[in-house]
Amino acid sequence: MSVVAVGLTSGAAWPVTEPTPATGATSGAGAAGGAAGVGGAGDSFADVLGNALDGVQATQTSADSLATQAATGSLTNVADYMTAAEEANISTQLTSAVRNSALQAFQSIMGMQL
Repeated sequence: MSVVAVGLTSGAAWPVTEPTPATGATSGAGAAGGAAGVGGAGDSFADVLGNALDGVQATQTSADSLATQAATGSLTNVADYMTAAEEANISTQLTSAVRNSALQAFQSIMGMQL
């Protein structure tokens, strides 16, 4: 199994494991090392967050491209579009949840008295 970002081939955040086609074995960054694929030791929080947002945008772009193909009749497998659209939806929901949690944490910190 290899660790890839949801719906993406870039090294963005939110990893999931997929079986590798050749062997079915796990790569060096297996389930225990999945977080290492998200951001290396030298990556800043801003870099990891930026990569994650780039990944969400790439997922949305892929779904939009497949939607255009479906609308024009050039898409042969509708399941590809449905899968991409659902991945984009889930990625957007996850991004929104992370943003809401970060905003809530920021507001809690700002409300603390010294």
